[in-house]
Amino acid sequence: MSTYIAPLRDMRFVMTELAGLDGLTALPGFEEATPELADAVLDEAARLATEVLAPLNKTGDEQGARLSKEGVVAADGFAKAYGQFVEGGWSGLSGDPEFGGQGLPELLQAATVEMWNSSNMAFALCPLLTAGATEALRQHGSAELKGRYLPKLVSGAWTGTMNLTEPQAGSDLAAVRTKAVPEDDHYRLYGQKIFITWGDHDMTDNVIHLVLARTPDAPEGVRGISLFVVPKFLLNADGSPGQRNDVHCVSLEHKLGIHASPTCVMSFGDQGGAIGYLVGQENKGLAHMFTMMNEARQKVGIQGLAIAERAYQQAREYAKERVQGRLASSRSGGVVAIIHHPDVRRMLLTMKSQVEAMRAFAYVMAADMDRTHRDPDAAERARRQVRVDLLIPVLKAWCTELGVEIASMGVQVHGGMGYIEETGACQFLRDARIAPIYEGTTGIQAADLIGRKIASDRGAGMAELIAEMRETAAEQVRSTDTQVVSIGAALTTSVQALEEATAWVVQTLTTQPDAALASSVDYLMLAGYVCGGWQMGRAALVASRKSAANEDPDFHRTKLATARYYADKILPGANALLETIRSGASSGSELSIEQF
Repeated sequence: MSTYIAPLRDMRFVMTELAGLDGLTALPGFEEATPELADAVLDEAARLATEVLAPLNKTGDEQGARLSKEGVVAADGFAKAYGQFVEGGWSGLSGDPEFGGQGLPELLQAATVEMWNSSNMAFALCPLLTAGATEALRQHGSAELKGRYLPKLVSGAWTGTMNLTEPQAGSDLAAVRTKAVPEDDHYRLYGQKIFITWGDHDMTDNVIHLVLARTPDAPEGVRGISLFVVPKFLLNADGSPGQRNDVHCVSLEHKLGIHASPTCVMSFGDQGGAIGYLVGQENKGLAHMFTMMNEARQKVGIQGLAIAERAYQQAREYAKERVQGRLASSRSGGVVAIIHHPDVRRMLLTMKSQVEAMRAFAYVMAADMDRTHRDPDAAERARRQVRVDLLIPVLKAWCTELGVEIASMGVQVHGGMGYIEETGACQFLRDARIAPIYEGTTGIQAADLIGRKIASDRGAGMAELIAEMRETAAEQVRSTDTQVVSIGAALTTSVQALEEATAWVVQTLTTQPDAALASSVDYLMLAGYVCGGWQMGRAALVASRKSAANEDPDFHRTKLATARYYADKILPGANALLETIRSGASSGSELSIEQF
């Protein structure tokens, strides 16, 4: 297995040239987020990822977490690594300074999240869930709850979870049955939750659960769900962990991948009721939890990018070392490393170009999230929020689907050795496979995109995005660099496909909603590919200009060539997706259940 090396050069390029790090430092509260500070943060994060987290990735996969009488025990080395993670202040990097966070931009946090997940996805899931729980509590919790729990969650001294799914409910949260019975200043919870990531462990002295449940008189369906804080250990008067609460991990799931991340079945109230505290208002729990869900979905999208980057690195290094076969064009007839073979180069460039497109898309969205919170202009904040809301499902689903595809391609680059666990390539594929499923499957993200986001404004938000893409394409077509002109032509064609697909979706939602939903995943993937192409087009403009000025010419020529490959080989798929979208449900709607 190759050593993980953070792609710092490309990270810095995207942050400065595409996501506008310099502009963020002008926003209130971000004055200290200078490029110099960003460089220092990235360098130190890269060290932790490479030297501490990456070496635990394979051993954690082999050993996994285990359940003992005392609770879940993390894989060897994880507790020490988590201690270093907390000591370095990484949990609170973008956290609210009021509760001990550093208040740095989400853009900088996104880069570190990529590193944690590239180096050790199973480990990175723990702080990922904590970040979501922290944000939900920060936005909706009472002053007392925030004062008691947020400083520890922000620092990482305690970790957080989200407890939604139940055996009978799955993604249908209307079917949640966990009960919350009021008692004095708290509630007692009774029920069972499944698929709870890092629901229990021994790395910290408390775990704080955010739990969806129903009060006795709650209405049926999602309108009757409330949100509760349920700590593993109740707090003493001084805020320290005290008596054990009636919440326990009763089993661990046996999974395809992320073995070192315990996926717990959690039982509440087996011995008299788990004490919990209401977050926000009764019966508003689903709305409060979606704060956490959107936070998690953004970071899971970055997981897709991260695991793809790691799979690419593994495949690239193997291809440089593996000597096999002869080139048809070679006169000497000697054997060569497989990276010289045209099809292997095709696979590696397909991986590389899409990884860079995902990174640009994810980081630009992170910067948009920063602007939704800090821009002094209320209209601009609102505009950015519309953009983030529109694209969160695209980021989550497109990046995680590509993460699986790219990890699979990494196995293919290895040939037969990729199917052997010792090389490490197949762990990335096994780990990646969960990302398109949790935090809402790809189908759920696609239904959200067209059924809520596109339907709510009849495509106005997407039309504004398309207009920005057209401006980039027009600038490219005017370039004196023929490569940039070619990229601009491809982007123009793909943006047209997205515009036509959006018009079809808007119209079909009103006349044949099932047909629109049948094409929703194709529409989401089309949007993802075009968003990636837009960012690669922007990158090409910068790279061409800097290369002509002889600024770091090797890097910028490589970036330009990678953007050209994306335009030539990836973007044409947009037109094919347009045709499948227009076919709607096609013959699928004509089959009876028995015919499937």
